[in-house]
Amino acid sequence: MSKEQQQYRKLVLTPVEQLIPKLAVPTILSMMVTMIYNLVDAFFVGKLGTSASAAIGVVLGVQAIFQAFGFMMGHGSGSQISVHLGKGNKEMANKLFSTAFFHALAISVAVSVVCLIGLTPLMRLMGSTDTILPFSRNYGFYILISGPALVGSCVLNNVMRYEGRAVLATVGLVTGSVLNMIGDPILMFGLGLGIDGAGLSTAVSQYISFGILLYMVLSNRTISKISPRYRSNDPEVTLSIIRVGLPSLIRQMLNSVATITLNHCAMPYGDAAIAAMAIVGRIVMFISSAMIGLGQGFQPVSAYNFGARKYARLRKSFFFTVSLGTVVLGVLAVIGFIFPGQIVGLFRDDPAVIEIGARALRFQCAAVVTQPYTVTSNMMFQSIGRSKEASFLALLRSGLYYIPILVILPLFIGLTGIQSAQMFADILTMLTSIPFVVKFMRETPDEDLTSEIDRLYGEV
Repeated sequence: MSKEQQQYRKLVLTPVEQLIPKLAVPTILSMMVTMIYNLVDAFFVGKLGTSASAAIGVVLGVQAIFQAFGFMMGHGSGSQISVHLGKGNKEMANKLFSTAFFHALAISVAVSVVCLIGLTPLMRLMGSTDTILPFSRNYGFYILISGPALVGSCVLNNVMRYEGRAVLATVGLVTGSVLNMIGDPILMFGLGLGIDGAGLSTAVSQYISFGILLYMVLSNRTISKISPRYRSNDPEVTLSIIRVGLPSLIRQMLNSVATITLNHCAMPYGDAAIAAMAIVGRIVMFISSAMIGLGQGFQPVSAYNFGARKYARLRKSFFFTVSLGTVVLGVLAVIGFIFPGQIVGLFRDDPAVIEIGARALRFQCAAVVTQPYTVTSNMMFQSIGRSKEASFLALLRSGLYYIPILVILPLFIGLTGIQSAQMFADILTMLTSIPFVVKFMRETPDEDLTSEIDRLYGEV
């Protein structure tokens, strides 16, 4: 049986209650391990002081910029690849994969060079105070050096997921994450490199992850291939990748802008506030990673079945993902709500950081259960090529709602406004998503239809 036929049987014929968890578990694992190593960075860097801990939050905005381009090219090509494989068009899949990969590397190298030239003003822009700047400059240098590896890994990882090969992606990401967790204490304290050790460990692990993922693609573990000869010079191919991947670019760039805004809004309250919100941000990212991973398990099912005209299966997959995500995030949110001080205290023993962070964590955990509907809606529209809806919904959580709330609310209720802004943004984003999904479901046929892929593999 060919790889294409195996993919058809997996994505079209396997019950969604079995398929989505099976695809999601490796992705959730890789997402959570990635988040864990971010938390490990925060844990060890926190031992260097509050200003060092705050520097991690400052540099997070830089990482979001690289992730923005990586996810744009990865999602933009991956969702189309899955749809074209659902139609039996492997040649177009190769063209999309190669074009996205080589363009992404070129963009990331250019961004790294520009940012390294202007490193100090960049760190100021990101929200560094005079006391945070020495730490953010050192840590940021290594993050910029590793930018191309992060971007390349994002493209490879997402295409593998869209092909239903999440396990392959997990191996590369988890290996790098584990190495980073091992490297942090050795380089930071064993060799006395301090925050430079944390940055160096992150950079090395990123390149190792990238190398493993690239090896898997080049050794024919995927259906679609990358090669310079497949790269397309047709502007329409590149534009189609950007158009479909635009929601991811918007979402990640807004994360960067939101991080910068948060740091500047928290600045009047001191390094403790910046550090506390950075720590809470990573904790909530860890909780949210479970939903992101589940949603990414849903995406190849959504894209492939939409391309194969299995509309009833698409509906069932959507509501199953939302329901399962609500249960999973609900459990994690309850834990965070009950033990906020203890959790924040793991990363910094400063009483001011714990007090500010514990209250912020409770606010955010109160609204975490809105994310399953929001994330699944956005990922469905993106995976089926409805880029306008996906782009608009991507603007909401970290942009159209969060940033204005973050700027305005503290004017009336001070620090509480900063601590609660994300909660209000999450709730409003979910409420806005509902009519978009309702409209789509009404426009889409209730039943599965026959398509060319069924004829290709003898199901009709």
